[in-house]
Amino acid sequence: MRFNDKLKLVPELPGVYQMINDKDAVIYVGKARSLRNRLRSYFQAGAGHNAKVRAMVEKVADFEYIITDTEREALVLESNLIKELRPHYNIRIKDDKHYPYLRLSVHEVYPRLSIVRRVEKDKARYFGPYPNAGAVRDLLKLLKRVFPLHACSREFSNGKSVGRPCLNYHLKQCLGPCTGEVTEVDYRTVVRSVELLLEGKHDALLKSLREQMEVASDALDFERAAVVRDQVRAVENVVERQKFDAAKHLERDVVGMARSLEEACVVIFHMREGKVVGRETVFLTGTAEQNRDEVFSAFLVQFYTYAPYLPKEILLDEEPAEREEIEHILSAKLGSRVSVQVPQRGAKKAITDLASRNALQVLEERYARISGKQELAKRGLTELAFYLGLATPPQRIECYDISNIQGTLAVGSMVVFVDGLPAKEEYRRFRIKWVEGANDFAMLHEVLTRRLAAYKESNPKFLSLPDLLIIDGGKGQLSAASSALAQEEMVHLAVVSLAKADELIFVPGRVAPVDLPRDSQARYLVQRIRDEAHRFAITYHRQLRKKAQVASLLEDCPGIGPARRQALLKAFGSMTALKQATLDEVKAIKGMNEALARRLHDYLRGKA
Repeated sequence: MRFNDKLKLVPELPGVYQMINDKDAVIYVGKARSLRNRLRSYFQAGAGHNAKVRAMVEKVADFEYIITDTEREALVLESNLIKELRPHYNIRIKDDKHYPYLRLSVHEVYPRLSIVRRVEKDKARYFGPYPNAGAVRDLLKLLKRVFPLHACSREFSNGKSVGRPCLNYHLKQCLGPCTGEVTEVDYRTVVRSVELLLEGKHDALLKSLREQMEVASDALDFERAAVVRDQVRAVENVVERQKFDAAKHLERDVVGMARSLEEACVVIFHMREGKVVGRETVFLTGTAEQNRDEVFSAFLVQFYTYAPYLPKEILLDEEPAEREEIEHILSAKLGSRVSVQVPQRGAKKAITDLASRNALQVLEERYARISGKQELAKRGLTELAFYLGLATPPQRIECYDISNIQGTLAVGSMVVFVDGLPAKEEYRRFRIKWVEGANDFAMLHEVLTRRLAAYKESNPKFLSLPDLLIIDGGKGQLSAASSALAQEEMVHLAVVSLAKADELIFVPGRVAPVDLPRDSQARYLVQRIRDEAHRFAITYHRQLRKKAQVASLLEDCPGIGPARRQALLKAFGSMTALKQATLDEVKAIKGMNEALARRLHDYLRGKA
């Protein structure tokens, strides 16, 4: 076993591990309850890893680990390392937008406040990120009026003038350290007030300001006391507005997700006062072989750990992995309870479903913009091959459906998709000939054997064989299809069935059905193919039913025998068209004369 000696030294403690390739790059970060057990599982001979893990393990040249006290600490550390290192094999947020931050240069003698887009390791303090750039600019303007820190890049000597003051000083939006009129101690007092406000420590800030106001008042420095009084009022207004908004309605985020084989799209609805006030879209990579609950878990930790605002309630359409741990982490960050819920009914369920549909729409539009329908279809075929274990994506797919009413007028449909798109010129339909009564399994068997026999006979309408057959139905239909393939010596053809109730795919030789991710392109593709086969069968069945109804009605008309009925049906196609026909049009049909035409005309109008 690889790394056997090193693995013996790994403790059975919780922690985070890093997989490193031969170029000393971290390619995967993971967490574990027991580092030893988890790491040993990667390198055991015959371990049943999925394709993604096998590919990762083959590239591992070394590993490192960090011990933590609890699994919860490991979860947080894992998220931080993924955010910083962005390992290739981890689930990670793809489009990490550079939201604005407020930067306070506390390492400088006279700190200044500015808006930046990136966080640097420069000893400054960063607040944010803020998703609304306009809002952060407004906040900066407010701070400059209430706590007028300087904004220029001059270097100042304590207590000494270094030149003429700028316009901000004259507008009272700068304390003017360049004039030498403010000491470093006084300036630092204002800086501390800014820090407290940005940290959300309003009570401590107000207490400090009121103490300063009293000191200035006792010293008869009424001008200074008035300035501090205005600062107190400004902060109180901010606090009151926040309290009022919070009291209106519980603030929540609604999260929906859609997935393709290569990535996942997450849509976040920001709800305030019971209304959706904003939508945010995030893409995640490295999700191909992860369960939905794992993807949700990775998203929640990565996104909300760095989000500028954390709501008290987060709604999902599916239970995330380690939900309680995630709630604890987010609650600790917010300083109050954060609830992660999966609603099952009612308005909350409806809004989570809506978020998921939006995510699917965004994903489809994203792919449509890339390369249009063909690219979208190609992705669906690639995913379908992956989930069904096919060697290559199926180029030609045929889907079969049966339509009948209690065994009468039974028909079968065959629709064809080539490269994931409908090839309507290849569609075929069958009238059931050999089966009597309501037996869908036998009817399906008949349709497939007739189709395959036509191929063997080089029938020009059936010259190509499919790479995949999809049968509309469950295990019974799949068994009937497999029997037909065996009878026609075509067992090498891939065949599956798609059940309507739960959208499960049954595959020969597999005990458990394949449950395609409900928002994957593969699922969308097979649903579309199945629905098209059903539509084609129903349409043909309705046509036959209408003709049968017309024929039945015509049978009761004196003088209209089988030959004339057939001629009339062929000419007009429907009872409505026949009723609307003129005497001359009816008389022109083969086998009809003026007397018969008039008799039929009067009969159909209830005059006979």
